[in-house]
Amino acid sequence: MNERSSPDAPWPVRTVARKIGEWIGKLGEVWVEGQLAQLSTRGNSCYLVLRDPAADISLAVTCRRDVLGEPVAEGARLIVRARPDFFLGRGTLSLRASEVRRVGIGELLARLQRLRQLLAAEGLLDPARKRALPFLPRGLGLVTGRASAAEHDVLTVSRGRWPGVRVRVLNCAVQGPNAAAEVIDAVRKLDRDADIDVIVIARGGGSMEDLLPFSDEALCRAVAACATPVVSAIGHEPDTPLIDLVADVRAATPTDAAKRVVPDVAEETQRLTQLRGRALRALTGRVDTEQRGLAGLRSRPALADPAVLVRLRRTDLHALSERAARSIAHRLDAAAADLDHASARVAALSPAATLSRGYAVVQHIDGHVVADAAEVRSGQRLLVRLAAGRLAVTAE
Repeated sequence: MNERSSPDAPWPVRTVARKIGEWIGKLGEVWVEGQLAQLSTRGNSCYLVLRDPAADISLAVTCRRDVLGEPVAEGARLIVRARPDFFLGRGTLSLRASEVRRVGIGELLARLQRLRQLLAAEGLLDPARKRALPFLPRGLGLVTGRASAAEHDVLTVSRGRWPGVRVRVLNCAVQGPNAAAEVIDAVRKLDRDADIDVIVIARGGGSMEDLLPFSDEALCRAVAACATPVVSAIGHEPDTPLIDLVADVRAATPTDAAKRVVPDVAEETQRLTQLRGRALRALTGRVDTEQRGLAGLRSRPALADPAVLVRLRRTDLHALSERAARSIAHRLDAAAADLDHASARVAALSPAATLSRGYAVVQHIDGHVVADAAEVRSGQRLLVRLAAGRLAVTAE
């Protein structure tokens, strides 16, 4: 048989199948982890379907009943030691298990903690990215199990609080290997609906294994990517799957989610009545205050008799005018007395007053006063100033 195929020398199907089987047989044993999606038994053989928790991929696994050991429920996490086996007759691949282990609760918790740290490092748990819920949503999207108590609680409470609320319900699996994928698909459908303002993911309580789909990484990322606010109402108060940390609002129960999303028409009516009463009282009080203030202003003298201000100012002006006149007269009298006194002193000290008493002043021709007889020569002409007139004399 040729080692290479060609259009002129193609391989028959049996050859291709055999070569694939030989290549797969060389892989040897591998350890595989997955979620049990289906389990059936036939005689001493067990047939399992192992699903990848983060992808829509599954593999068939066969083993003996004693290898599986105690019965295991669908949705459980398993670690399988198996050898790949290619069945030539049907061209199918399966795993033949030689050892099956269950993933313990401690290991699950450790993995969830690592995933939580990863999501936190990416900022998906940051409170700053969480959005507020609308006061009255136009439409409410509900993702829950078919005919479940969670669906009944949300519908009953929401319609009881606001009868006109519109709810679009998408039922899907909320437990088991297909739960995460179905919830993701429902969330994305509701997120694309323009009439849906809030998405509620609701489920009743359960064991940790039952709630594992709501800690699925793909589901957490799908919720974080939603443009519509998401409310997580998974389980009861002690249950905290990772979707609670990624969602915009975490509700303790489905009933609590309905109360958070839909306002109570009775409470809002009562609150509106109270607000209207407060507004009326505030307005009435404000009007009364302004009326009292206006009455007080009108009762003031300036507004009751505006001319009183003119009269008061006229009286003040008259008094000030008289005061100014008295002050000016007093100042003038004092100044006149000072002037008379100064004139008397000047007159008393004036040379003319001395001359009027019979004295005379002898001067040189140039006007200088003769103070010493030695200054005058014989025959020198002098002037003698009298109280009335002057004399020209000659000294001897």
